[in-house]
Amino acid sequence: MLLTLLAITLAPQTAGLPPPSANPPRSVPSPAKLPPANPLAPPDGSDERAVLATVDKLLGGINTRDAGTIGAVLLPSASATVVTDAADGPSTVRALTNAELLARFQPGPETFDERISSPAVEIDGDMAMVWAPYVFRLNGKVHHCGTNHVSLVRENGGWKIASLAWTSRTAGCPA
Repeated sequence: MLLTLLAITLAPQTAGLPPPSANPPRSVPSPAKLPPANPLAPPDGSDERAVLATVDKLLGGINTRDAGTIGAVLLPSASATVVTDAADGPSTVRALTNAELLARFQPGPETFDERISSPAVEIDGDMAMVWAPYVFRLNGKVHHCGTNHVSLVRENGGWKIASLAWTSRTAGCPA
């Protein structure tokens, strides 16, 4: 009886979906930007520029290893998640607190250079998202690459980063 009730309940939710074995293990990157989220941003593009300026400040802080600059664009409650794709094994997921994230960018002898390309920016009122491929160079050489996902909120008229997530891999990175 319980199984019949469960099957009846789930049937409308799963109707028309392919069997789980038909789903690919990883999504395939789309060459196009994300679909519109019915944005409520001004039509002049000023919000998009402001969102990207916040991300640029983050990248500037990363590249100069300046935790103060990075912290200035983060909400105090901001966190980060990194998904590392190992070339010879399963991916790992690591969550970082705000303090752990900032500790990664203390002064040191190595030079950092992280650059994004083709950012997709979506804005809905006081919430925004940036999705962009990146390449990270250590001492001028490609160290790893992946995709950044930055979630932002507008607070007191300015954009702050609420959370960061990124993938990290060493294979298949552009030179």
